[in-house]
Amino acid sequence: MVVLGPVSGRVPDVERIAVLRANALGDFIFVLPTLDALRAAYPEAELVLLGAPWHAKLFGDRPGPVDRVLVVPPAPGIRGRDPGEPESSMDDFLAAARAERFDLALQVHGGGANSNPFVSGLGARVTAGLRAEDAPPLDRWLRYVYYQHEVIRYLEVAALVGAPATTVLPTLAVTDTDRLEARAVLGAPSRPRVALHPGATDTRRRWPAERFAEVARELVADGYEVLVTGTPAEQEVVDRVVAAAGVPVRPQVGTLSLGALAACYADCALVVSNDTGPLHLAAAVGAPTVGVFWVGNLINVGHPLRGRHRPIMSWRVHCPVCGVDCTPGVYPARPGDGDCPHRDSFVTDVPTVEVVEAARELLTTAG
Repeated sequence: MVVLGPVSGRVPDVERIAVLRANALGDFIFVLPTLDALRAAYPEAELVLLGAPWHAKLFGDRPGPVDRVLVVPPAPGIRGRDPGEPESSMDDFLAAARAERFDLALQVHGGGANSNPFVSGLGARVTAGLRAEDAPPLDRWLRYVYYQHEVIRYLEVAALVGAPATTVLPTLAVTDTDRLEARAVLGAPSRPRVALHPGATDTRRRWPAERFAEVARELVADGYEVLVTGTPAEQEVVDRVVAAAGVPVRPQVGTLSLGALAACYADCALVVSNDTGPLHLAAAVGAPTVGVFWVGNLINVGHPLRGRHRPIMSWRVHCPVCGVDCTPGVYPARPGDGDCPHRDSFVTDVPTVEVVEAARELLTTAG
């Protein structure tokens, strides 16, 4: 047990727990220790994740704390609609959820402006979660403060219902099915593999593709097989890395399911990535990682250990296009200019040599 601040009393006679976390891959990885804490505190209860369609696919037969996934309808502040997803009624979903008679409902889905009314609508005996200034309260709540590590933030919510932390490190099981699919796509490695992931949904978190290509050249010269992974939306940046590398690398865009990608990373000697979901997935399945971070994101989501993980940090706080100081949005009483509309990279000041040195060090020691 890891004591992180005050732990409230457990709720009696709990048979079913709902946990709202319906967003993207990296966001979900950070809540895994909270699910572990709830499972340990309420071992006989059914733990139901209120998530997105991809959560239902990922947890179909995967061992772990989640017993079942209920797919939440798309709604503002909850989740977006997947391509081709049919219309669904939030009123119908909430009516069905109330019929489940949840004893506990936890909101670990942001500040709560949209998610707290949703969780209150589940009809649970006790609700708990985060609350920003514009959000209504739940039965037990914790103030949402932006600069806090995401893992610790959600563990504090679990503590509100008597579930102290059992770990602060997210872990995700890799199944035999995952491994078989990855092997069918990638084949058996002839030499140690390294994966590079040059994409990120927020382009401000993208290290230049040409620098990923430099890393690829160095590691191929060191004798490693280099994969370049990406989602279909990241095809262009993967193509740029492959073209600029000028050495044999293996692009993998849309070739692996999420489970198979987890197995791929688990078998890699190292994963080098921007601060994005695949980086955190790689760490959760046990791969050593080198991550390129903007300083603010490192505070919130950087891996806490250094034996197998190296975050390389950019200290830039001014927009590289217009020079606006982008930090006072969180601290409005401080002087500065606030937000700007540009989405150019904030991590271009990270030199290639730092990433290559960190990669070589981990490849030598972390295995």
